[in-house]
Amino acid sequence: MTGVSALLLGLGLGLRHAADADHLVVVATLLQRERGPRRAALIAALWGLGHSATFLGVGLLVVLLGLRIPAPFERAAELLVAFMLIGLGAWHLVRPQRRAPASGHGAAHARSIAVGLVHGLAGSAGIALLATTTIPSRLWAAAYLALFGLGTVTGMIALTVILSWPIGWTLARGGAARRFSVVAAALLGIATGVVVGADALLGAGAQ
Repeated sequence: MTGVSALLLGLGLGLRHAADADHLVVVATLLQRERGPRRAALIAALWGLGHSATFLGVGLLVVLLGLRIPAPFERAAELLVAFMLIGLGAWHLVRPQRRAPASGHGAAHARSIAVGLVHGLAGSAGIALLATTTIPSRLWAAAYLALFGLGTVTGMIALTVILSWPIGWTLARGGAARRFSVVAAALLGIATGVVVGADALLGAGAQ
């Protein structure tokens, strides 16, 4: 694989990676108190930066130093993501259903970064290992990972802005419509976390 094609592939796969179900569930949950496309884009960007920071940290260890991440670590990372999804969904079910005040946006932004950091652990070692086996140059493989991260951030911003319109419209109606939106997003997050956790446990049992 040539260097240029590797970079294009990394960017394209990063854009595709952004559309993974667990990513969209997290952002949909985080958007329940953040209205408007501008705030939605910021939430997505912060999540993406956290995700890419962890992803690049693990990936560069694999690509540049030849480190092999043990399978138990990968399973533990997936379980951590599963618990995060379940916890985030449960928190949205029990917290007061009101719009966040201006003073609360800082906490929401910090929460987005923290969620992204945790989320970036899952699957990062496998993606980096795939890069090393298909791209002979370590520098090109590192650039591939960087473009993958950039594609993920870009894709998440675009998809989150799109999601912000129907979610914002529903939340603005208030009453039962708002409650349904919050509960649906929370339950979807919990269900996704259960599926991710079950996959990690079943994968561990099969080995």
